[in-house]
Amino acid sequence: MPNNAARILEVARRARAAGADLVLFPELSLTGYPPEDLLHHGGLLRQVDAALARLAAEAQGIALLVGHPLRDGAALYNCASLIQGGRVAVTYRKQLLPNYRVFDEKRYFAAGDAPCVVEVGGARVGVTICEDLWWPGPAAATAAAGAELLVNLSASPYEQGKPALREATFAARAAEARLPIVSVNLVGGQDELLFDGASFVVAADGRCALRAPECQEAVVVARLVRGADRRFAPVAPPPAPHPGVEASVYGALVLGVRDYSRKNGFDGAVLGASGGIDSALTMALAVDALGPGSVTALMLPSRHTSQLSLDAAAQQAAALGVEHRVVSIEPAFAAFAVTLAPLFALDDPREVTVQNLQARCRGVMLMAASNARGRLLLTTGNKSELAVGYATLYGDMAGGFAPLRDVYKTQVYALAEWRNREGEVIPRAVIAREPTAELAPGQRDQDSLPPYAVLDAILEAFVEDDLSVAEIVARGHPREVVARVVQLVQRNEFKRRQAPPGVLVSRRAFGRDRRYPITSGYDPLS
Repeated sequence: MPNNAARILEVARRARAAGADLVLFPELSLTGYPPEDLLHHGGLLRQVDAALARLAAEAQGIALLVGHPLRDGAALYNCASLIQGGRVAVTYRKQLLPNYRVFDEKRYFAAGDAPCVVEVGGARVGVTICEDLWWPGPAAATAAAGAELLVNLSASPYEQGKPALREATFAARAAEARLPIVSVNLVGGQDELLFDGASFVVAADGRCALRAPECQEAVVVARLVRGADRRFAPVAPPPAPHPGVEASVYGALVLGVRDYSRKNGFDGAVLGASGGIDSALTMALAVDALGPGSVTALMLPSRHTSQLSLDAAAQQAAALGVEHRVVSIEPAFAAFAVTLAPLFALDDPREVTVQNLQARCRGVMLMAASNARGRLLLTTGNKSELAVGYATLYGDMAGGFAPLRDVYKTQVYALAEWRNREGEVIPRAVIAREPTAELAPGQRDQDSLPPYAVLDAILEAFVEDDLSVAEIVARGHPREVVARVVQLVQRNEFKRRQAPPGVLVSRRAFGRDRRYPITSGYDPLS
């Protein structure tokens, strides 16, 4: 809390120096979003009160609009307060509380029931908070209350295409209210959620007049002036277009890794470098997020590891300037084989116990390196593997953060190609090779799974679109393939519950977004 208040004051000084009358901060900017059950602790609310008092005392020559929780009697509200003239001048209570997907605001907050219009810099400013402008109602009511322009404090999480959708939705509200809207959105990672910023100003006709960058904090000054019709309108050149899909997703993943690592006190990251595409992309993300000197890549080969894997991992580490170490798992595996001999033999390399034990040897060694170095262990698995359980508990799933947890395998390849656009850091041989876990002789992912293009299409239909088996088959997929994939998804919920958190970037992510029971008699095939 004190750190957030200090940062708010620093930004306020910068905004004042740039000539601003009012500086907007995101939803719940004093506590961070979402504070979840911290809101039940009285100590948090006392810190909020102290922070508001500090802002009122120290903010000079500029008005601040900050987000914070407020208790009034037995009820708790999601609020925005205008700090002006050395005091909290007015407080607005959020009217629409989202309670779907990753949101559960009704668990904590009561809803406000009135619009709020305040005088700032000669303008009557209507205050709203995030969800208030995702639906018709509050914008028109605030306009009817006398607002000349609308401002919105948001903590709107990222997903692919969300910045453009957010902007288009608010443009519709601006056109309905016939008022310009200034929207500020949170930037940064909070556990699994990633907030992309991409704040903007839309004119009363819905035209976007200003757009802040994605996934970057910035102090952006928006000028709104009265025209001959006495209405306020933004004055700015046309904004740059939204970045492409790969650029947007990659930037979100980098920010997610950076913030999770640094906000949780890690001085770097460690990962297993297998010579495959997933670990290659994870290594690039880690370097872009934390810097090459803060990343350690460990190649942990077995008798099944190919020379291609050894060479590719070394080549990429050299290209990125990453510390690269090679330590064989064979002695550890042999020790386990001797120890477990009274229980069962480990002499069939295709037996799943043998394959999983290799992955668990690696997991133990990677966790040891994480402990010894004080670095965050990044797991390298993707959404396709996590969906169908093509991963080993306490093996390749062991770790603290999973950057690719919500990225399908096919998009892993697209992101790798995008990252290589200005110079090859992910070896072409890694992108071109056939996917393999290298846990058994001649092993290929396709021996256990449908081709990833097919698998991902089925997963997207089942996981993100909630289509039935019949509906997915109607899209042209063989019923037996669809049935097998769906059964694997249902069967492996227990694994996903034990997986480390990762950045949410899709329309529907496993975890706090898609919540399914582990124990269930539901049969999607019936």
